[in-house]
Amino acid sequence: MIDQTKIIFTPGKATLVELETIYRHGTPARLVDSARPKIEKAAAVIENAAAGDSAVYGVNTGFGKLAKTRIAPEDTSTLQRNLILSHASGVGDPLSENVVRLIMTLKLLSLGRGASGTKWETVDLLQQMLAKGVVPVIPGQGSVGASGDLAPLAHLTAVMIGEGEAYYEGERLSGRAALERAGLTPIILGPKEGLAMINGTQTSTALALAGLFDAWGLAKSALVTGALSTDAAMGSHAPFREEIQTLRGQPGQIDAAATLRQLLANSEIRESHREDDERVQDPYCLRCQPQVMGACIDILRQAANTLLIEANAVTDNPLIVDNDDIISGGNFHAEPVAFAADQIALALAEIGAIAQRRIALLVDPALSFGLPAFLTPNPGLNSGFMIAEVTSAALMSENKQKASPCSVDSTPTSANQEDHVSMACHAARRLLEMNTNLSHILGIELLSAAQGVELRGPLKTSPILEKTIATLRQHIPSLEEDRYLSPELVEAGAYILKNDLLVDAAVALELN
Repeated sequence: MIDQTKIIFTPGKATLVELETIYRHGTPARLVDSARPKIEKAAAVIENAAAGDSAVYGVNTGFGKLAKTRIAPEDTSTLQRNLILSHASGVGDPLSENVVRLIMTLKLLSLGRGASGTKWETVDLLQQMLAKGVVPVIPGQGSVGASGDLAPLAHLTAVMIGEGEAYYEGERLSGRAALERAGLTPIILGPKEGLAMINGTQTSTALALAGLFDAWGLAKSALVTGALSTDAAMGSHAPFREEIQTLRGQPGQIDAAATLRQLLANSEIRESHREDDERVQDPYCLRCQPQVMGACIDILRQAANTLLIEANAVTDNPLIVDNDDIISGGNFHAEPVAFAADQIALALAEIGAIAQRRIALLVDPALSFGLPAFLTPNPGLNSGFMIAEVTSAALMSENKQKASPCSVDSTPTSANQEDHVSMACHAARRLLEMNTNLSHILGIELLSAAQGVELRGPLKTSPILEKTIATLRQHIPSLEEDRYLSPELVEAGAYILKNDLLVDAAVALELN
C-alpha cells in the first residue's frame, strides 16, 4: 500500500504505481537517506575537476559548440547561472502542475543515483519544493528531446536560483517570491550543476508517462464500451472464446478476450439469439476486438517498460562513473522515449478507430440488427445520436493525424553540434490531447451502447454491464427525444477520462 502523504524513493527502484500516484495525487517524493553519501562523493569529484587543469565538458568549459572554450574557476558559478538563464527559452502554454511535479520527481530520481555531481543542497531543495508545493511554471514548447529537455528543465531550475516563475498555494509568483513564501532559499549553482539539471529526458519522460497512465485507463474502458456495443448490436460472443486466443498466443489478445468474456458473462441478450441468429459473422469492429485491443494492450505494456527504465535512469552529461572518471556521452538523447510515445499514439488512434466503427454500426439500421435509426425511438422527428457519431468520426480523424510518428523527424540544432535529435517532447505532449479526444469517442460509445442495450428491453445485458449502465444513468439519462446534447457528451468523455470503467466492473487488467 502506497503512503498517500509521501513516497520515499531508493534511486533506480521507482515503480509505475508510485509514479502514477505522484501524477494523480501530487504526493511529495524524497530520496532515502542512504542516497546522500554517493551524491556528495560525486559532487566532490566535480569540485576537484573544476579546480584542475584538464578540460572537462560543462565543468570548466562552455557548452555545445562552445565546448572548446575554457572557463576560469572563479567564473564557474556565473557559467552555470548563465546557462540556466539563456536556456530558459520555452514558449507556449505552461505544462500542468501534476506533470511538472512528475518532472521534478524524475529529476530527483536521476540526481539521486549519484552520477551527476550535484551538491546535496541542490537535491534537497528539489525535495523541499515538492514537499511544500512550489511548482515551477514550465512552458510546454521548446525541447527537441536531445541534449536533454534543455528549455523546460531550465525553467524548472530557474526557480531554484530565484528566477523564473512558480505556482504556490494557487498563485503564480516569481520564483524568488514562491521560494520565500514556502520558507526556502535559492541556491547558487556550483560546477556542472546547471548542466546536470537541464541535461536529461525528464520532461519528455514525464509527459509520456502522463500519456501512458491515461491511455491505459482508456484502453481498459474501451473494453467495457466495446462489450456494451457487442450486446447492443446483438453480436456473437463466440469470437472471444479462450481457445481462439491461445492458438495465436499473443498475450494482450488473450487478456482482452478474457476481459470481454467476464464483462459479458450471463447476458440475457446473448442467450436470446444464441440459437436462431442468421448472421454467420459480425463485422470486424465487434469480432476482432481481442485482436485489435490486444495489440494495443501489448504496445502500451511495451512502452510502459521503456518508460519505467527511463524514469529510473541517469540521463545527463558528463557522468561520474567507476574510479571517479568523468565521461562525456549521450544519455540525454531521448530516442527511447520518442519511440515509446509514438507507440502510445498508435495505440490511442487504433482504440479510437475501432470504437468509432462500433458507434457507426449502432446508429445504422442496416447494420445494427433491429435497432432504430440513430438509436432514437422516433427517428425522423428525432435525429438521436446522428451527429454524435459524426463528432466521434471527427475526433477519430484528428487522432489518426496526430499519430504520425515524431521520432523520424530529426533536424540539426546548436550549430550542427546536436545534429540528430529525437523530438520526444512534443511526441509525448500530443498524447495528452489524443487522450482527451479518445475519451470523447469512448464517451459517445458508452452513451450509444447503453441506449442500444436499453432498446433491447426487457432483455438485459450482463450483470456487470447493467451496473455500468446504472452508474451512467445517475449522471446522464436515456435519450428519449432530442435535446441539447453537447454538455452530456462532454460529461461522458470527462467521466471516462477520470474513471476506470473496469474498476467499476471489478475486472482486473494490469499494465505490467
